[in-house]
Amino acid sequence: MNCWEVLGIDPTRDRAAIDRAYEQQKKFADGEELDRLHQAYREASGEAPEEMAGSEPVSEGQASPEPQHQREPKAAPGAELNAEEQQIVREVVIQVKALLNDSRRAADEGIWRAILTEPPADQDHLRDAIARSLEQQVRPMADNGSFPPAVVAFLADWFGWRELESGRQPEPADQTFDREHESRESSFEDDSQPPVTNFWPAVIGWVVALVVLATFFDSIFGG
Repeated sequence: MNCWEVLGIDPTRDRAAIDRAYEQQKKFADGEELDRLHQAYREASGEAPEEMAGSEPVSEGQASPEPQHQREPKAAPGAELNAEEQQIVREVVIQVKALLNDSRRAADEGIWRAILTEPPADQDHLRDAIARSLEQQVRPMADNGSFPPAVVAFLADWFGWRELESGRQPEPADQTFDREHESRESSFEDDSQPPVTNFWPAVIGWVVALVVLATFFDSIFGG
C-alpha cells in the first residue's frame, strides 16, 4: 500500500487532513503497523509527526490538526453532498478499504465502529452515502461469512442492511430442527425394534406346537 492508503485518505496537500488521518489511524496501530503509519505520514507531509520529530513548535503557517469548520448538523435524506462532505465520504471509504487489507483488524468490531461512527461521518446523509459506496464490496463479504458475527451485526444495524441478520438466522434453526428430527427418528426406531425381535420366537413356538399337535392326533387316529 502507498502512504495515502495507509493513512486512509486521497492524495492531498492539506496538512490538516493528513494530520487528522494520522491521528485517526494511530488509535488502532501498534508494532509494525505503527511504523508503517509513521513512514506514511513522513511521505505524505514531508516530515515526521510531532512525537517523532521532537518538541518543535508549530509554525504559524502550519495548519492545526483540529477541524477547521463546523459541520452541518444534518441534511435532508437524499440531499446532494457538497465538496467537503464528499471528501469526508471518500476518506471513510479509503479507511475501510485499508482495513479490509488487514484480516485481523477487520475482525475487530470496535475498529469498524470507531471508523464509521467518527463525527461528522455519523450524520444520516453521510452514513447513507458511505453505505452506498461500500455496499458492493463490503456487503457480500459480510453475507458470505468473511467477518465475525459481531462485525456483521454492527454493519447490519449501522447501514440498515437487515437482510444480513435475517439471512443468517434460519441456518441454526434448521440445524436444530434436523437434530431434533433425527433424535425422534432414532427414538422411534429404538422403540419399534423390540416387538419385531420378540415376534419371531412366538411364531416359531406356534409352529412347533402345531406340529406336535398334528403328530399327536395323527398317532391317535392312525393307530
